[in-house]
Formats: sequence, C-alpha cells, structure tokens
Amino acid sequence: MFEDINKVIILSDMDGTLLNSKKEITAQDLNSIRKFTSMGGKFTIATGRTVQTFEQYRNILEINIPIILFNGALIYNYETKQTLYMNELPKEARQITEEILDSLPEAGGEVLKQDGTYVFRNNDYEQLHTNICKIIPNYSELKDIDSEGWLKVLFAMAPEEIPHIELLVHQKGYDTVEFVKSSNIFYEMLTKGITKGSALEEYRKLKGFEGYTFVSIGDFDNDIEMIKNADFGACPSNAQEDVKKSADLVLSRSCDEGAVSELIEYITDRCK
Repeated sequence: MFEDINKVIILSDMDGTLLNSKKEITAQDLNSIRKFTSMGGKFTIATGRTVQTFEQYRNILEINIPIILFNGALIYNYETKQTLYMNELPKEARQITEEILDSLPEAGGEVLKQDGTYVFRNNDYEQLHTNICKIIPNYSELKDIDSEGWLKVLFAMAPEEIPHIELLVHQKGYDTVEFVKSSNIFYEMLTKGITKGSALEEYRKLKGFEGYTFVSIGDFDNDIEMIKNADFGACPSNAQEDVKKSADLVLSRSCDEGAVSELIEYITDRCK
C-alpha cells in the first residue's frame, strides 16, 4: 500500500485533528507535512469550511492540490480558482430549514454558499462559529437568501439541544437531505449522500489522481465516511469512539500532541 510515497495522498480533517485545541497548527505537524511533501507525498484537507475561510490555512500549509470543502459538497483548486466538483442542496432545503427553526426557536444558523456565509439567526453558538472560522458573515432573513447555490446549512445550539434536533429530523424522515453532527454544538444539513467520504470518491476520479493511495485522518462523526472510504483510515487519540471503531489505525497522539505528524511517520517508515 505504501510502496511509493509519490503515490500517497493524506486527506486530513481540520478541527480536532490538524488544528489543536487552540485552533492552531502545531509546528511539529507543519514541519512533518513539509517534509512529507518534499519527499514526494501529497497532503490536502477535507473540511466543513468555505472557500473564503479556509484560504488562510491553505497559505500556511502551501497546499497546491484540490481541497474538499463544505463537508464534501465542493472540491476546489485554489491554484487554478476552479470548482472541480459541487453538489448543491435541493430547493426544499429552505422549507426544511424553516421547519427546524419553528420547532427549535433557540437554534442559530447559517446558509453556506460558495460566495459566502449567510447568517439567518444569530445566537451565542453561531457567533462562536463565525469567530472560530474568522467569518465575515452576511446577516439576512432566511426568506431573503437567494435559493441558488446552497451547499450546506449549519445549525448552532447548546450541546443539550443537539439530541432534540437529532430526534426532530429522525421523526421528519427527510428523504432528499441528511444531517451530520460536526461538533458538540453544530449540526449540518447536506444533500442526501454527500459526505467527506463521497467527496473522496469524486477526488479519485479527478484527472491526474487516478491510482493514488488515499490516507484519511479525522476525529468526529462527519469524518467517519471519509475514514471508511479511504484506502487507509486513521484518527487521533482524542477521536470519538465511533470514529476509532472505523479507523485502521488509532494514533497514540492527540491533536495537541502532533497526531498528523505521527501518521506521517507511520507512512514514511513503510515507504522506506
């Protein structure tokens, strides 16, 4: 599997994986990534972030291959400014969002599109999200957000409210969208079948990336399909238990201790 480092791509989650608890990339991980790419390996990201909010990290990491954004709804090449793959939410996403907000009046939320983030209801948890991701949001009534180009809807609420939205969407049985918990305060709506894992399968089809060994690493529910669909899936020691059960390798280090660096060491040792 790891005979040729030139044919290995590492696909990493951000929060809780590459980013530590301070939302920073450790020097250890950054140095390991640079060493890995200098040896011929390829490194990229699969994140829920938007084109705009990820660019700061892309510059730090010096990534020159496509990146998976919006939790799998978009594959984007910053080098060429090209959208290589996109899957928009169905038109009924607005109605579904309205139904959820009517049932959960305390929930905050936003619509994410390729051109920006549209906050339709602000609360402390939504404000935390925009601050963490350094988003400059567009504040809009839900009814005023143009229906074209919705890639995902993020709901932000207290941790104790998450089971309520999970129960609600289960009872509604929506058949054109699906939901994933991306943290203990964020719950996201995507098109049915769209995950980081489905985007990985689209990535394999991109010109020039045929025949690569894809290695993925992530820590939370929204990373499970990516870990399962990779040729080799790993997770840091701080990962959720369901993620650990899905991984081929549970690393000994956490996101604060250089888990990505440990994965790179594991791969390069076998390539040698």
